[in-house]
Amino acid sequence: MPIDIKNLPSTHRKFVQQFSDDQSCAAFLEILRWPDGFCCPVCQTTGEPWRQSRGRLVCSACRHQTSVTTGTILEKTRTPLTIWFDAAWHVTTAKNGLSAKTLERTLGTCYRTAWAILQRFRVAMVRSEREKLSGLVEVDETLIGGAKQGGKRGRGTSNAVVAIAVELMEPMGFGRIRMRHIENASGTIIDAFVCDAIAKGATVHTDGWTGYNGLSDLGYEHKRTILSSSGDPAHVAMPGVHRVASLLKRWILGTHQGSVVPEHLQSYLEEFTFRFNRRNSKNRGLVFFRLMEQIVTTSPITVADITYGYDWGHENRRS
Repeated sequence: MPIDIKNLPSTHRKFVQQFSDDQSCAAFLEILRWPDGFCCPVCQTTGEPWRQSRGRLVCSACRHQTSVTTGTILEKTRTPLTIWFDAAWHVTTAKNGLSAKTLERTLGTCYRTAWAILQRFRVAMVRSEREKLSGLVEVDETLIGGAKQGGKRGRGTSNAVVAIAVELMEPMGFGRIRMRHIENASGTIIDAFVCDAIAKGATVHTDGWTGYNGLSDLGYEHKRTILSSSGDPAHVAMPGVHRVASLLKRWILGTHQGSVVPEHLQSYLEEFTFRFNRRNSKNRGLVFFRLMEQIVTTSPITVADITYGYDWGHENRRS
């Protein structure tokens, strides 16, 4: 059913008019991917390519064939680019994002397509070159999940441990965050998270858990607060991590109805981080632009890569 543009909000109306077909979407991706003009991925020659059918671009020097989506998460997609763009617009302009079910109804696609688009977006939301946290940083863990359903009353829990790091600003306020789904809160795992997320020389504020005892040896100024003897509640002594943990749980429960399985939890954490770190952006179109920039620089992701949980490989690639 065609969209009635007249009934759309003004900003969405302009978006639909600008990206009304796959050709206009591809032209926009070309500008993002090759701002200085087409560059052949094989011979690195820069210049106007020969344009053939089905969006193929042929290098005038080495005759190599490629396309604007080759080498990105859009490679070999059967979903029209207009659907990808519309999904990116809705995901970035909705205050709390969209669940796959909501995106399915919004786009008019099947659930599997909406889910796969969101999972690929979550991978693209992580910039491999993003700067580490600095200054005064609070670090703590929280539990995500609850009692299992369907069994006998009170049987077992399915809690997942999430490490959280939050920059504290002076004189007040929070800066950027990093989060990671970790196996447990042992010193080895905590040290790896801190080293990946926080720049050396920063002041790391933690509670009295012994898993943080090695931070001073790793090049951090370690500030400890033993909550049991501080006289202040945990959310007062360490306001940053507790506020972020509360917002995270509310987001998972509200936007995603609490249905986040451990295998995909890190992907949801990355989306929340992307949103939180851009919470002060006054131009939602700019957030859309940033996501599209990262889409064209993120390597292809297959269905097999995301079906059972994306392999983030924290120990050797992204933080």
